[in-house]
Amino acid sequence: MQFSDIINAKVSHEADRPLMKKDIYPVSEGLQKYLRRNNRDTPLPINYRDLLNYRYSDSIRDKNGKLTHWETAVYDLKEMEVLKESLIETYAVLKTEGNLRYIEHLEIERIDFCEFGNSVPFRIRVKNKVNSNYDHFYVKMADASRIYGLELEHLLSPNYIVFLHHKNTLVEEHIPGIPGDVFLEKYLNHPEHNKIRIAKEFVKFNERCFARLLGDMRNYNFVVDITPDIEDYQYRFRAIDFDQQCYEGNKKLYLPQFYKENYEYVEVVLKNLSAHVIEQYQTEEHTTMAYRVIGNRKQLMELFNTMIKDELSENYKVKQLRSELNEHFSSTNFSKCNTMGAIVKKQLKQMIQKHLKNLKHV
Repeated sequence: MQFSDIINAKVSHEADRPLMKKDIYPVSEGLQKYLRRNNRDTPLPINYRDLLNYRYSDSIRDKNGKLTHWETAVYDLKEMEVLKESLIETYAVLKTEGNLRYIEHLEIERIDFCEFGNSVPFRIRVKNKVNSNYDHFYVKMADASRIYGLELEHLLSPNYIVFLHHKNTLVEEHIPGIPGDVFLEKYLNHPEHNKIRIAKEFVKFNERCFARLLGDMRNYNFVVDITPDIEDYQYRFRAIDFDQQCYEGNKKLYLPQFYKENYEYVEVVLKNLSAHVIEQYQTEEHTTMAYRVIGNRKQLMELFNTMIKDELSENYKVKQLRSELNEHFSSTNFSKCNTMGAIVKKQLKQMIQKHLKNLKHV
């Protein structure tokens, strides 16, 4: 992506927006084998369908009394007791490889769900009875798009992702951070926060999403992780929604800069970084991704060999995206790509190939 693309970033038209809901794509036999070989597929104490048997739900409000997209599920007492036991054991599988020595002091404080999300996720709140500390994890419908998105995030980004799959159920750890929309409202303009560093990280996040074609990164679908540094703070933008992994046909939907919800971040980039510096940060991120590709070469090849065979979107969107990427790069490299998986593989190669060549000579 060139600097001119950021300068010319415009608010997306409604026709350019991703759908609020997309089809759930089943996990293929090939993907199941990949997950088993890489310790992502294991029998789970809970099944997604088990959580659907709630009697009613209560709306959840935030600390300011504003309604959220989440609701608390209320179950029969006997049903809840069975669920609590299964969910605590699931948490142990996720966090301690199934070691049950540490679950006696844990309890399930709440089960929430969100109909707004594609995977209709359940958010489980786990509380430590000894010190009242709490954690969250998620139980979702298994969707091949999301699983590929999680695995690509794990292999190509600075962030390790812990998730498990079995049959129709996906269990994910909570990704900590300040939601991107909340960060804009409460933190961006605080004098202690360094906008140059924030701008730098948004540029890098933009590159990562485009390189592996992760879509719908509106500000409420990513978080900002703040880490105190020697004399300042470091920032990292982390995706938390992977449902739109290589699904849409419109190239712009894979560039966070083009969403109107993110325009304040774009303005921070334009006000604080020169064209030359933006290109430097883009190159830094491409080089870092190239190192990750080299380090995970075998597993990435295994993943792509499965991904290129799977149906992850509609055929007309595949044709649209390969055409737009050919135009973007002024090439014909994508013309023979017949699936979204093939496009992702070609896109990653397109963006980091020269960096891979340079690293081989270092």
